[in-house]
Amino acid sequence: RRHTRYIGDWSSDVLVCTPEKWDLITRGWRGTSADNDLNPANNKKKFIDLVRLLVIDEIHLLGEERGAVLEAIVSRTRFIARFVKEEMRRKAQSKDALGANELLADEGSTGQHELTRIVGLSTALANPYDLGDWMGIDTKGHGVAAKRGLYNFRPSVRPIPMEVHIQGFPGREYCPRMATMNKPCYAAINEHSPNQPVIIFVASRRQTRLTALDLISYAAGDENPRAFLGCSDDYVESVASTINDQSLRHTLTFGIGLHHAGISSHDRETVETMFLNGDIQVLVATATLAWGVNLPAHLVIVKGTEFFDGKTMRYVDYPVTDVLQMMGRAGRPQFDTRGIACVMVQEGKKNFYKKFLYEPFPVESCLGERLCDNINAEIAIGTINAVSEVVGYLGWTFFARRVKMNPSYYGAASDSDEDVDDFFLSGTKDTLTKLKDNGCVNYSQDDGQLGDEFAVTSTVLGMAASNFYLQYQTPMQMRKGCREVRKMIYQLLEGLDQKEAHNTTSDAHKTSTIKKLVFKTYTPPPEVETAAVSHLLHALSETHEFDEVPVRHNEEQLNEALSETLPWGAKPPRVSGLDEGYVGRHFRKSDHSDIMLDPHTKCYLLLQAHIVKAKLPISDYINDTKTIMDQVPRLLAAMQYIALDDASTAGVFDLISYFARLRQVLSTRTMVNDNPFNQIPRFPRDGGRKLRNRGISSLRDLCSLPVSESAKALDLVFGNGNRVKHISNRATQFLNSLPLVTVENVTTKHEIEKSSGRASGRLNFDIMFNTRETVNARRGGHGMNSKDSLQAESNLIIIVGTYQSRCLLCHKSVTIS
Repeated sequence: RRHTRYIGDWSSDVLVCTPEKWDLITRGWRGTSADNDLNPANNKKKFIDLVRLLVIDEIHLLGEERGAVLEAIVSRTRFIARFVKEEMRRKAQSKDALGANELLADEGSTGQHELTRIVGLSTALANPYDLGDWMGIDTKGHGVAAKRGLYNFRPSVRPIPMEVHIQGFPGREYCPRMATMNKPCYAAINEHSPNQPVIIFVASRRQTRLTALDLISYAAGDENPRAFLGCSDDYVESVASTINDQSLRHTLTFGIGLHHAGISSHDRETVETMFLNGDIQVLVATATLAWGVNLPAHLVIVKGTEFFDGKTMRYVDYPVTDVLQMMGRAGRPQFDTRGIACVMVQEGKKNFYKKFLYEPFPVESCLGERLCDNINAEIAIGTINAVSEVVGYLGWTFFARRVKMNPSYYGAASDSDEDVDDFFLSGTKDTLTKLKDNGCVNYSQDDGQLGDEFAVTSTVLGMAASNFYLQYQTPMQMRKGCREVRKMIYQLLEGLDQKEAHNTTSDAHKTSTIKKLVFKTYTPPPEVETAAVSHLLHALSETHEFDEVPVRHNEEQLNEALSETLPWGAKPPRVSGLDEGYVGRHFRKSDHSDIMLDPHTKCYLLLQAHIVKAKLPISDYINDTKTIMDQVPRLLAAMQYIALDDASTAGVFDLISYFARLRQVLSTRTMVNDNPFNQIPRFPRDGGRKLRNRGISSLRDLCSLPVSESAKALDLVFGNGNRVKHISNRATQFLNSLPLVTVENVTTKHEIEKSSGRASGRLNFDIMFNTRETVNARRGGHGMNSKDSLQAESNLIIIVGTYQSRCLLCHKSVTIS
């Protein structure tokens, strides 16, 4: 009925999300021991118990890299449904169970049906019974209800029949082989779809351009260069003039579009619209188009089945599911009576594709590759509490069924129950050992042997990996990184003159006797702040979460050129008095001899480029930066969570303060030592000097002025002519968006327990949050326009620590609207 993007909104009936997001959400299905109706954070997870239908599209992707996530959510959904069902039974057997009995009957729990229905959609499979059994279908019975809900059709059964042609091409080298496929592509278009839409799938953005240019040259050779154009020359020229990508602007005028992640959203939408309207006949695209956009065509050409994997630095084959997905774009419902797909492969792989493109596809499990992450999550949420329960949990998975059916594929000795049990027990012990070595779990051992009934508990690092959706090795990296940065900060501060800080500390001790304190704003030395922020950013980029940042062919040269334009380069700046490479030396050992080929180096460079707004060498880097920045808030929160576990250690106060500072640097895109006035839109270079001459040295000073006075100050900076009035107005709106925060009513209370002699204290203070509108109203001024006042929510981070030992006393994040 109604949909919402906010999880936990009780008006919603349908939630659409990625498998990874649902995996993270369902990890909190138990809530916490403090769950109650007054805690909205916990209430948001209670809806998981109410889910009665789970629909998973493309479930045959179980055999691909993301398949472990699909296994986790289906297995956990069935476990949750079974748990909730048993809870209902217990309530139904209690004395006041009238409502529970009715609910039990309504849900059909008295029968054999599971509480949550799971619907999986996939291509034709060779092993549908294994998949059905795992999802809860009775595949072994012989009654009327046996196999009910299991439907598996032949690959040839589709709304539009498809004709498949497989062509083999000789040659070991990738690029020459791709070049030899261009003329057969042109011939296939002329033979199978001379006047109907065509999609050509290639492996890279460079290949989209090269393929399109060759098609244009072959058409020109036939004296018809605009053979693929379906509209007037004037119209296509006018559209092409709005295109940002130079290669696309050229090919579009010949009726050929390019589609990949490197072009802007405007260019992509323009190409899609023209292709759907028939203005252009041919679309050359990367494989992502097959999954992301619904653009069917009469003819689909898969030009090559290999792509360059930046992680392994070699060409690898597409998963068969990807090839099937590309072929599936052939045939337009309501327009075509048949679709045609041409698959161009290396000669030696021709027979392989003939077999698997015409027969049902066998699906294997890839849970074994992500077993540590999944087992850690189940231990963290309390599903697994002992070694034996790990084996029990695996029994819910598709992995267990495939090990039984295909033991040699997974490394089991045979399909006998004894060998399969030994395989699972051995895998369980190996998994728990890895988790313990990375600090995620604790368990007891006798003489080095891990017993079946030994208790297993999660640690702070294990909880961090589960709650923040990290790889199990990442929290240990983050802890080591935080400790190294904290140690560096502490040593730097010890070497600096701290007379002012000591004087402030002495004053605080004097005023504490009258239970009144004056708070001092923490202002770190600039050199310490720069070192801390740069090393924290480097520690973040060195984690396993960025192992798969793509470093494409020849990008090491671009990385080196980019590093020379950035403030910190490929490594954080060396700190005087400390060894080079002090921070990060324990994180990881790079597999690449050249640091510019390292994905973590590229990540560090792109983070710096984002902050300083540097010009990126190619459009691919724009998308890479967006992918990285999408992960940064989650990873920073995880690092801070882990750092707070050392809250009693000296120096944590400074470290947590620099986490907040790093967030400011990333959100405002200003360097640590930049002039704060540069955050004001279109602020001139000499504006800071003009403001300082008027006694305004900070943004806070400027925001604290009455509106009329701040307007005069801005006129002094920007001028007061009509030509610059809109610039001054933007600056005013920016100032209005900044909150004014003050600390008031600071008091302390000190007590000593007579029995133990233990001293304890309580610190109380009020945080006052104002906007310029409220301040101006108190001064008797007029209220500002609503569009100039603060509309969005503001997040305040409150950090209180001690000067002498630099210990953290208080840390809290408060959201104010």
